[in-house]
Amino acid sequence: MSEIINIAAYKFVTLDELPERRAGLRALSDRLELKGTILLSPEGINCFLAGSREAIDTFLGELTGQPEFAGLEVKESVSDRQPFTRMLVRIKKEIIAFGVEGIQPAKYTSPRVAAKELKRWLDAGRDVVLLDTRNDYEYETGTFSNAIKLDLKDFRHFPEVVAGLPEELKEKEIVSFCTGGIRCEKAAPYLESMGFKKVYQLDGGILKYFEECGGTHYEGECFVFDQRVGLDPELKETETAVCYACQATLSKDDCASPKYVPGQSCPYCYQTGRERGEALGAKRTEELRQLIRPLPGAVPYENRRPMSVPERLDRSKAIDFLIGMKTVHERDDWLSMCAEGRVRMNDEPVAPEQIVRAGMRIELVTPATVEPDVVGNVTVLFEDEHIVVLDKPAPLPMHPCGRFNRNSLQYFLERLYPHLKVRPVHRLDANTSGIVVCAKRRAVARELQQQFEQGEVSKAYLARVQGVPTETEFESRQPISRKPTSAGGRSIDPQGLPAHTRFKLLATHTNGESVLEVNPLTGRTNQIRLHLWDLGLPIVGDSLYLPDVKMGEQQTLAPDDQPMCLRARALSFRHPVSREICEFEGARPDWA
Repeated sequence: MSEIINIAAYKFVTLDELPERRAGLRALSDRLELKGTILLSPEGINCFLAGSREAIDTFLGELTGQPEFAGLEVKESVSDRQPFTRMLVRIKKEIIAFGVEGIQPAKYTSPRVAAKELKRWLDAGRDVVLLDTRNDYEYETGTFSNAIKLDLKDFRHFPEVVAGLPEELKEKEIVSFCTGGIRCEKAAPYLESMGFKKVYQLDGGILKYFEECGGTHYEGECFVFDQRVGLDPELKETETAVCYACQATLSKDDCASPKYVPGQSCPYCYQTGRERGEALGAKRTEELRQLIRPLPGAVPYENRRPMSVPERLDRSKAIDFLIGMKTVHERDDWLSMCAEGRVRMNDEPVAPEQIVRAGMRIELVTPATVEPDVVGNVTVLFEDEHIVVLDKPAPLPMHPCGRFNRNSLQYFLERLYPHLKVRPVHRLDANTSGIVVCAKRRAVARELQQQFEQGEVSKAYLARVQGVPTETEFESRQPISRKPTSAGGRSIDPQGLPAHTRFKLLATHTNGESVLEVNPLTGRTNQIRLHLWDLGLPIVGDSLYLPDVKMGEQQTLAPDDQPMCLRARALSFRHPVSREICEFEGARPDWA
């Protein structure tokens, strides 16, 4: 195969008509069978391209023939294969993402030092500070001797890392450098703006230094963003590879390891599927803790609760519709809220006598809403591309309801996964803690819900109850009502839905309470609580199913209330895609 010419070129210049430019450059590069990436933005152009000598020369001739691109400086290297897999021409906000207002290389850049001049400075032992502005995995591949490494994960973090540099460096002579020079076009002026008094940028970057000076004063290779990964001081491809999962640079021996799977893993980050899922879960847990601190519902906000008019209330008066929705509000409450303009449709007030039609969306608007506190320390136990497994604390409602909207598990998930609809595929009561499995796609949710409906999911709960059972193992098959009671719970109903729960005694206590292992074989609303209540063993802390077969009030407890001692301790199901058995178990609570 004939040799491939690789070019890197950029220019900061004010550009307009970006869609038209994109179309023209895409047509030109396709015609010349070039591959690589061209970035266009209002601040300029950045190119990484590879192709035949003739194709590259033709491309550059046509590009620099446009006045705005005249004088475009190009860095070349040669390879024996095409290092890119496709051709991309993209429009971006910046050709090098930085995100700092006022840094405009088209208008100002710091003084440049030529490669040969820098070599003379270093040969002479000049007291100059070399500042590597590249990402951490790049400088691990190679950098200038004694260069300062900033431990950058992303160039956007450059300002915050600079803020941590020693104050005395501001008086030093500093040369910033990167691969080809483009990052220093922004890094160096930023350093000047932060009070660094003598800042230069290495003209053409490491690649230009290699071209003109070889590897003197440089240790290792230069990382490049294509399939070559590393170039030596002669601008030839090395045997170094990179793991695109963890960004580790890999030796020839690393690449020969069975743990090296291009694009997925390497000896430094290899994990089983379970390990990867748990590691991602730990990361998500920390992200979520940050997102819900303070609790979203603790910050006053305008709460809009939507209600859709059902077919059965078509052509009814608005007040009759509102009462017919059987919320916690009475008629007088609704009349007052209508008078205050808080009942709205299309953001217009709704009058009590106004006729509504099926399908209309009515909103109840409550300004300056502050919700009751909940326990927010949700733990993500596991995540892959299909499912998320959580350990839900209590009290925490799973869905917006009653006094809770933002202080709910569903809202937390919306904050954690803003671009996904992550759906819990089953539910736990607000006052019940434990394992919850969620799906990232509707089809996955359906498959998991079928497993629950068909009794294929193994569920194990812990419950602390008032009383001591007469047997160590027992069960209940009492059917459960389809409709809620006036208190919001369920009742034993001979005509209700079949339900089956098994119990095993684990421990008894001197205060007359017992700890049980509970296995619900069906999944009816309040099934465990109701079956135990019917057996004369109400759950400790349950505010609804009280001792002596009394019915209390259905409510979400406060975090400092006595907890309801019911926990979904373990869950086992078939993975919806791999079909492997997945088993998850949470910690045993103090009361157990």
